[in-house]
Amino acid sequence: MSAPLDTSTSGSPLAEAVDAALATVIDPELRRPITELGMVDSVQVSDDGRVALAVLLTIAGCPLRDTITADSEKALFAVPGVTAVDVELKVMDQAQRDALKEKLRGPGARRRIPFNQPGSLTKVYAVASGKGGVGKSSVTVNLASALAAQGLRVGIVDADVYGFSVPALMGITQAPTQVDDMILPPVAYGVKVISIGMFVTGNQPVAWRGPMLHRALEQFLTDVYFGDLDALFLDLPPGTGDIAISVAQLLPGAEILVVTTPQAAAADVAERAGAIATQTGQKLAGVIENMSYLEMPDGGRMELFGSGGGAVLAERLSAAVGTDVPLLGQIPLDIQLREGGDAGVPIVLGQPGTAAATALAGIAGRLAAKPRGLAGMKLGLQPR
Repeated sequence: MSAPLDTSTSGSPLAEAVDAALATVIDPELRRPITELGMVDSVQVSDDGRVALAVLLTIAGCPLRDTITADSEKALFAVPGVTAVDVELKVMDQAQRDALKEKLRGPGARRRIPFNQPGSLTKVYAVASGKGGVGKSSVTVNLASALAAQGLRVGIVDADVYGFSVPALMGITQAPTQVDDMILPPVAYGVKVISIGMFVTGNQPVAWRGPMLHRALEQFLTDVYFGDLDALFLDLPPGTGDIAISVAQLLPGAEILVVTTPQAAAADVAERAGAIATQTGQKLAGVIENMSYLEMPDGGRMELFGSGGGAVLAERLSAAVGTDVPLLGQIPLDIQLREGGDAGVPIVLGQPGTAAATALAGIAGRLAAKPRGLAGMKLGLQPR
């Protein structure tokens, strides 16, 4: 039997192909190659094509250990000449975990909100509504999923602590992984998600006062490692209470997306949720009208909740803040939107050809077209 060769020193074509294959294995939580994260402890390749791989997990109880094993085996077996693969899972020691955290957060990085830093290009959207029941959470998960499907890096913070629903709408049952003081959020459909619902047992209610709500949101924004995102959505609770104020304090650069129904009464209430921008100094990204109409079998439309509420709201908010607040789109009622939510599959992915999915994808496209801002950033250029 031939002695195994360590690919770190071997220049054989097979060893180099194995190294290249491992570079395609993406950690399912950190969304970066395991080779880049220092998770490959050792690789040995024998002359007869057998590969022995040792992978370092961040913690002993890593919930995605089977995924990492399966992805590694798949990548290696795809290499011509590999005849067998043996994956051994080990656990990082404290020094290795510290090195990983430094690689992710930067050398000497302290606890802070990365989306507030001068170099951050992440577009942060706080999805608000005047009252509950307008489909704000469904809109949030579908917009995030649509952007992720376009190849953007997207995250969701379920900031509706009392009425959390994002994990169920995204089909997430996995708990976050905690690496010392760093929390790795679960990923579904390419979207990184964190919610208080991932930390409570069963359907246990959360009965917290304002300071606890602020602390929970602050911890989500500081301790959860999202990485470099193109867009971060915050699913806010209805109204203008503690969380809305905390978001304005913790993420002053967040833009507000206001969700309403066409009903005049709903638009009146939603106006308050948007008009808070006049007090916080935040921007209004636009208005989204949900449940706009029901498509009938004969091709007609039934406007169950009236019409025009979204346009009226956009006009009022434009006057209130002194800048144009667009009506980004109108989403029809669709039973498949509800069914997708119950099944944990956003309609933009499960039924992309429906009218509701098309409307949501159109709104996501308008958000994606907004550039990641460079205003106010120092580029480090010096005159010669």
